[in-house]
Amino acid sequence: MVIAGPCSVESCGQLEAVVLQLKDDSRIAMIRCGVWKPRTRPGGFEGLGTKALRWIAELKGRYAQLHFCCEVARPEHVEQVLACGAVDAVWIGARTTVNPFLVGELAEALRGSAMPVLVKNPVTPDVELWVGAIERLRNAGLDDVAAVHRGFETFDNRGYRNNPLWEIPIELKRRMPELMLLCDPSHIGGQRQLVADLSQHALDLHYDGLMVECHADPDAALTDGPQQLTPEALMQMLDGLRVRRHDVSGSDELRRLREQLDGIDYQLLDLLGQRMRIAARIGEIKHGLNMPYFQPQRWQQVLERQLENAARMGLDEAFVRELMEKIHAESLRQQNE
Repeated sequence: MVIAGPCSVESCGQLEAVVLQLKDDSRIAMIRCGVWKPRTRPGGFEGLGTKALRWIAELKGRYAQLHFCCEVARPEHVEQVLACGAVDAVWIGARTTVNPFLVGELAEALRGSAMPVLVKNPVTPDVELWVGAIERLRNAGLDDVAAVHRGFETFDNRGYRNNPLWEIPIELKRRMPELMLLCDPSHIGGQRQLVADLSQHALDLHYDGLMVECHADPDAALTDGPQQLTPEALMQMLDGLRVRRHDVSGSDELRRLREQLDGIDYQLLDLLGQRMRIAARIGEIKHGLNMPYFQPQRWQQVLERQLENAARMGLDEAFVRELMEKIHAESLRQQNE
């Protein structure tokens, strides 16, 4: 499933220019179009609201086969979308998902509408907020709910606009296996040259589809120009993507390798358990000696040594650093109990 279209509706002509190039491609299930645009700072282009909805309705009247979706952030947005009658689905943006009160208000405004709702992940890396937003919508009787992974704001975004943190959507899918999960590579990458690789990575992780920003003249776009593709570039990217086979139950070698991984995972947990028991005992000794639990010099030595080991083993430094920081945090917790 592919949803594509401009970040913002800037004019009727701008929207139609994209629609005309996408409407005959069967891979495009829906046209995304920002009607209201929440901006980080005031003074930027914040969308055209009801005027844009009228243009969507005009295009829907001319091209009945098209489906449109737009973002809603307030109950009055929902009311206007429902009154318009031309919008086929809505999405809740990352800045809204992070606020349970707003999500609850939107859920009540959508109650009884049967409107499909896409829920983008919250800006913060918190799977509970994401799950909670989906549950609030479902509790309001909305059955057609999907999730959109657009990345997270972290201290180090690792060269992306938003850190993908793939483990969080994977955890969401583990908890809600029936949930449709889409990837928004435009907002993760922030640069159009990253969109294709991010899209392929999402498909390799068995995502159900993509939500991609597309503009006839991205360099002149009023919002998010650097991350938008032209319709031609979008088509070329879709041609190059590959949906890989996920049913590998017939591969004996893969089954054996997975069994080896399962055994190694057990050993890792067993060793971590041993480490935490030792950490707890160290905590008892420190308490008896009236020593602080956190020893910065000792921690720096441990971290530097493990990063040196990681380099010799060909392991990614950032991964090992993050792993050791998590192990250290749990060790401190064990010592402090």
